[in-house]
Amino acid sequence: MKFRAIMGALCAAGLMAGVATAQAAESLEVLHWWTSGGESKAVGVLKDDMQKQGYVWKDFAVAGGAGAAAMTALKTQVISGNAPTAAQIKGPLIQEWAEQGVLVPIDASAGDWKANLPPQIDKIMRADGHYVAAPFSVHRVNWLWINKAALDKVGGKAPTTWPEFFALADKLKAAGYQPVAAGGQPWQDLTLWEDVVLSQGADFYKKALVDLDQKTLTSQQMVGVFDTVRKIESYMDNARTGRDWNLATAMVINGKAGMQFMGDWAKGEFENAKKVPGTDYVCAPVPGTSKAYTFNVDSFVFFQQKGQKTATPGQLALAKTIMSPAFQEQFSLYKGSIPVRLGVDMSKFDACGKQSYADEQAAIKAGGYMPSLAHGMAQPDATAGAITDVVTKFMNSNQDSKSAVEALAKAAKTR
Repeated sequence: MKFRAIMGALCAAGLMAGVATAQAAESLEVLHWWTSGGESKAVGVLKDDMQKQGYVWKDFAVAGGAGAAAMTALKTQVISGNAPTAAQIKGPLIQEWAEQGVLVPIDASAGDWKANLPPQIDKIMRADGHYVAAPFSVHRVNWLWINKAALDKVGGKAPTTWPEFFALADKLKAAGYQPVAAGGQPWQDLTLWEDVVLSQGADFYKKALVDLDQKTLTSQQMVGVFDTVRKIESYMDNARTGRDWNLATAMVINGKAGMQFMGDWAKGEFENAKKVPGTDYVCAPVPGTSKAYTFNVDSFVFFQQKGQKTATPGQLALAKTIMSPAFQEQFSLYKGSIPVRLGVDMSKFDACGKQSYADEQAAIKAGGYMPSLAHGMAQPDATAGAITDVVTKFMNSNQDSKSAVEALAKAAKTR
């Protein structure tokens, strides 16, 4: 049953009454899924900031890189009348929660946001003209991470095309490295797949994954996308099933694997391991995507407390803190992301962060700034879930690319 239908049925049964009766303004229960080393360090900055302001932080962390478990926990909390003060949510799901009438506007804390957010992101934070979510940072999804020692050993360089990538993978394999570190989880499969879609050009990506254009989805070019994904898969290990993303990153950090396709939250893991870009690892755009940028923006939405329709002082303080330049800077330095707020000083960021910011600004101007499907920014859950199932089935079977494309076209019609 669809999300809206579930919530609608619960509302009709009167189970949405008295949301968050147990919360007080001074106590902030925050639901999120930042549980890896780099992520925990980053969210700790916000916890410390709020505690310094006199608020009690009640951490509600739910493990799981894609946030599926956290969203299940959130629905349970809201249904039972115990909605958290704030919860990590992103993309179209923000609007879906707003439609349920359980969020509070935070306009009082958002006076300068419109002038300091990319337009593509600003609109995602609003519902019915009011801000209901506060964005943390921008993650670039289309990154390729490479172990520098392994790269140097085989005399390679960061690949800019797929032929260069496969040539490097062969060299790494011959040298005894696992060429590609991966985790066999649906969202990780989809991350790789959308990277390859993006390598066909930002226009192709937009038509396929944002507009869901059937002609593009069923094109021979899309068949080629699946062919490329299948070849990349041949460089992964058979033990990847169920492996968490940060464990795959650790394979690159520890020199067991040569490369990993992952968003720049992976950089937080390198940072946490005291690794230095350019010396210990290389960050490079996924082959064929240097002029494009798939973004993933984590945000907090704010739930009604004790049935009140207005934000509590703690919620407003939390939103204001999240968008402050100082917090944006420090959070992103730990998380591996870049500030979502425009104009934040980038001097303390490493080479990867500076490159990400420069590429983001160029992509915004050139029309190559695209929402990530794999990370909840491009489509509602039902559509994204159906497409994920197609990709996951393909990567866990011997299905041919043409059949996968036919299934993709049908999945894109799911609402």
